[in-house]
Amino acid sequence: MPRGRRETQTGEDVVIPAGAFQMGDAFDEGYPADGETPVHTVAVSSFAVDATSVTNTQFAKFIEATGYRTESEQLGSSAVFHLLVQAKEEDILGPVNGATWWLTVRGADWAHPHGPRSAWKDFAEHPVVHVSWNDAMAYCAWGGRRLPTEAEWEYAARGGLAGKRYAWGDDLHPQDGKHRCNIWQGEFPLLNTEADGYLGTAPVGSFPPNGYGLYDTSGNVWEWCQDWFLPKYYRNSPDNDPQGPTIGAGRVMRGGSYLCHESYCNRYRVAARSFSPADSASGNCGFRTARSLT
Repeated sequence: MPRGRRETQTGEDVVIPAGAFQMGDAFDEGYPADGETPVHTVAVSSFAVDATSVTNTQFAKFIEATGYRTESEQLGSSAVFHLLVQAKEEDILGPVNGATWWLTVRGADWAHPHGPRSAWKDFAEHPVVHVSWNDAMAYCAWGGRRLPTEAEWEYAARGGLAGKRYAWGDDLHPQDGKHRCNIWQGEFPLLNTEADGYLGTAPVGSFPPNGYGLYDTSGNVWEWCQDWFLPKYYRNSPDNDPQGPTIGAGRVMRGGSYLCHESYCNRYRVAARSFSPADSASGNCGFRTARSLT
């Protein structure tokens, strides 16, 4: 195993060195309401973080050990992208308001990611989805972990590169033409050419890691962070190890997902931010865990 890594109950741990970086959108490409500016210097203490998003296999161990029921399981339904649904017609309850490409599907949850006719074992090494922030916190408590702060997440996602748009540089498709992440290609939301190889989630580690050895910090699934989301937070956030505001519209999500496309959601940039209520879940949101070293 590479130096600075170790296997834990929850996966492969990568130690991120302490350092400072420029946090935020240096290209002024973000949505104003997301609050990706001003760019500001942030110092981050050394910490450890999962090399990948938590997988279905890892999450299943948590469920087996604890008997935990996710919020989607308790609710009895969750949102599935319309081209991925595997369910009887009577279990498709209708489109989500304001986002008709999402269908509310009875019986969709982490163990049935595309609906009741799908099973997590068919996607064993894919990121777990249909997990809320509250579910992610329960998993962290079981594993002796925590969610990364938003500053930690961006610092680690950049992989040691300063001021770049993505974890590998500024170009979505470098000169070699190879895809570096799992996002949408084609015309959203009806036609995905699958040029990167995937319509939905990809197995973790399907694309090259960043400079710190982290995978999928752009695309695949959104990842929950510890922080509350407040668009104006960057204006006066602390310079050292910011923990986020004390209130917010929801909890921060980072990294974008397999549904992100430049035509409507370019949030696969490392500076990009979004949020959702702590009790919400969908077929494109997962998480990775972290731990403090002091």
